[in-house]
Amino acid sequence: CDGNIGTWGPSALGKVQFATAKQNPPSLKCMVPVVASSLFEYSDYYPGGVYRVEYMEQLTTLGFGTSTLVIANPYLNNAWNIASNINNYPDEILIPTLMIAGWYDHNIDVMLPLFTDLQNESPLNVRDKHRLLVGPWVHGGHGIANPGSGMQGQLSYPEAVGVNTNLTWQFFDYYLKGIDNGMNETPKVQYFQMGENNWQTANAWPVADISNTNLYFHSDGSLSSSIPASASESLSYEYDPNNPSPTIGGPTLRNDLEQGPYDQRDEVESRDDILIFTTDVLAQNVVLKGQASVNLKISSDAADTDFAIRLCDVYPDGRSMLVCDGIFRMRFKNGFSQAQESFMTAENVYECTIELPSTSLTFLQGHRIRVDVSSSNYPRFNRNMNTGATMYPNNNGDILVNALSAENTVHTSNTNASFITLPLTSPLIIGLNEEQALNQFSIFPNPATDKLNLFLSSLTNYEYTVYDNSGKLMMSDKVNTKAHQIDVSRFAKGLYTVVLHNGSHVESKRFVVN
Repeated sequence: CDGNIGTWGPSALGKVQFATAKQNPPSLKCMVPVVASSLFEYSDYYPGGVYRVEYMEQLTTLGFGTSTLVIANPYLNNAWNIASNINNYPDEILIPTLMIAGWYDHNIDVMLPLFTDLQNESPLNVRDKHRLLVGPWVHGGHGIANPGSGMQGQLSYPEAVGVNTNLTWQFFDYYLKGIDNGMNETPKVQYFQMGENNWQTANAWPVADISNTNLYFHSDGSLSSSIPASASESLSYEYDPNNPSPTIGGPTLRNDLEQGPYDQRDEVESRDDILIFTTDVLAQNVVLKGQASVNLKISSDAADTDFAIRLCDVYPDGRSMLVCDGIFRMRFKNGFSQAQESFMTAENVYECTIELPSTSLTFLQGHRIRVDVSSSNYPRFNRNMNTGATMYPNNNGDILVNALSAENTVHTSNTNASFITLPLTSPLIIGLNEEQALNQFSIFPNPATDKLNLFLSSLTNYEYTVYDNSGKLMMSDKVNTKAHQIDVSRFAKGLYTVVLHNGSHVESKRFVVN
């Protein structure tokens, strides 16, 4: 060794790097923490006030001793404040730091603020030397998906393969070997824009020139920029803690769970304990960069219950791919301290705000945006027993004691509007207008009973697909004539969408079966 030392490592090995750098050893010249942060926050272990079951179980399996401390402190208290302060020391990081993060990693929202703090609070001579790389990556630890691999869940990102390794070597060569390779001129932030699947740059995160756009939930299952017309409509479902909505993909850690983007249709959206809200087909790319949030107006017959959100990107073939998720426990509607704990009464309507993790995704033209609302996402999160009693009896984070079913209601009226707020780079256009659409077909009759007639103005290798209102694929076929007939006699009564596409363009129309 020539006396110049750099450190590298993911997860716990990243957290150790921050602790090492805090001691300022004289030979340490730079560090590369991967999917890791020094921060220790209440919201990381209890997002929305809900205990992260699978995460803490995996930490216990790996030999970490934090679970006893975490489960004993389910409220935001002085213990959390002290732990947060002890682990937040950006002003004591004296060396250049390359932070490598993933949009599907559970640590994303403790990494981004720490990088911002390093840019603003570390010593002046090192502030401009910090770098952040965020790819379309999971946390890793098991399976084939990890930071730097191409396959993440059920999606592939070949443009992101090995980028982290290449930048790490450039970083080490510059700060350890003194090689003039241009590292000092690289962008402060490099991030992967999913959907477009390309690398973009910024000076900081969040990026500039973002505007918040609201999409409102409607009682017909639609998601649009218009406020509901009705003054009283709502939708309800039954949540049974003994039969919770399952975790399918996402920012998980436990070895038996999949990580990353997975299709939610078969195991989540096909259930009865869910409300699904979907936009019309997008007329243009919708570019999201940042942290979305969901504002629900809810009521329940339970004293306490949870509301869980999954934000999904719906592909033209019907796949409903998970982007990110979140949850909120209603006893914490006034705050997360024990003194602020309060319970619901059946006749009241309450506000529930769910912050979703940061992401960077382009919903492509022809896709749709979807929000799934349920009351569980298990085993990612603890199951609410709906009783208002002690949340974790005997300090057990995964136990049911006298659990009750709850009827939970999401209000979709103009007086009690529920909506998602998306941080977008440009105004949102939903639905294909006359100039942007193919305008290549019409349907008749609508409503339909047994046959739906599809008429095309031209014939250029089109195919069509039909989806029900939850996004389930009902059928697909090629169109060989300008007049085509679709048999809908086996369809249940309800709202459906037929999508006409030819690989580069797409047009959709809704119809009713009665």
